[in-house]
Amino acid sequence: MLPPDHPVVATGKVGVLLVNLGSPDAPTVPAVKRYLAQFLSDRRVVEIPPLLWQPLLRGVILNTRPKTTAANYAKVWDGGSPLKLITQAQAEGLCDAFGSHVIVDHAMRYGNPSIPARLEALKSAGCDRILLAPLYPQYSAATTGTAAVEVFDTLAKMRWMPALRTLPPYHDHPAHIAALAASLRQQLAMLPFEPQIVLLSFHGMPKRTLELGDPYHCQCMKTARLLREAMGWPAERMPVAFQSLFGRAEWLQPYTEPTLVAMAERGVKRVAVLMPGFSADCIETLEEIAIEARDSFLAAGGENFAALPCLNTSEAGMEMLRSIIAQELAGWISPG
Repeated sequence: MLPPDHPVVATGKVGVLLVNLGSPDAPTVPAVKRYLAQFLSDRRVVEIPPLLWQPLLRGVILNTRPKTTAANYAKVWDGGSPLKLITQAQAEGLCDAFGSHVIVDHAMRYGNPSIPARLEALKSAGCDRILLAPLYPQYSAATTGTAAVEVFDTLAKMRWMPALRTLPPYHDHPAHIAALAASLRQQLAMLPFEPQIVLLSFHGMPKRTLELGDPYHCQCMKTARLLREAMGWPAERMPVAFQSLFGRAEWLQPYTEPTLVAMAERGVKRVAVLMPGFSADCIETLEEIAIEARDSFLAAGGENFAALPCLNTSEAGMEMLRSIIAQELAGWISPG
């Protein structure tokens, strides 16, 4: 017999952990500085040797960039970080989707709630099987890759590790393309103007990542091609660009803001921007595109501009998440 004080370990549950990039805890300089220090110290995000990078990060970037970044966060902060609030709402919207023995939670790769804290919570709740679901449609070492590494490193410290599955990139999943197309049609029907062009803006990555074998660029282009086919549109009506540049190195091109300016200068007056690499609206969509890029387009001669919302917790977006997650839970949950 076990001794009376033997610890009881809960088991029998399945956990689903939605993971997104993260945000500072507040739109303040100290909070942003803490967040950027963690984010920009990740060697899968900045692939410069630490001996060269850390003095620049600690001596220059963290003493200059947080002020501007905090001001930008303040423009879109509405009771909290949009990215965290939406990711939390997505998890809550899925809480009853897979049966009573499945617990759906969420975490941020950087900031709070952290991946280690939420994995420990799932383990304590009896989850001996966990599906990691990074909410990045296209794979990059700096997004999906680093989220997986953080999970692996956390589990490696546990004596009794749960079984683990990871959600594959879903850039070309039929449910994802169908959700994007349905959402796009709905949003275009609600606009007070008809865009001449719908620009697909993906988050940028250094060009070097493509040269090193990162599949991100190829997966972005496949998402774009499949979405055009679903809409029945030519490439000219739905071109691709890349946003959110950082540093002096060359990044994937063409760049979003210069592309919009060039459109306006050649006479394009009505544009909408869709960001199919983001599962939830965040500072990159709500401030960089909806405010900064809009201002640049209008200043260059454009007349109508719309930054279209991400899938977020829309009906199409939530049905897509239920579909792709249920597919990866096969064998762990009963069908239907």
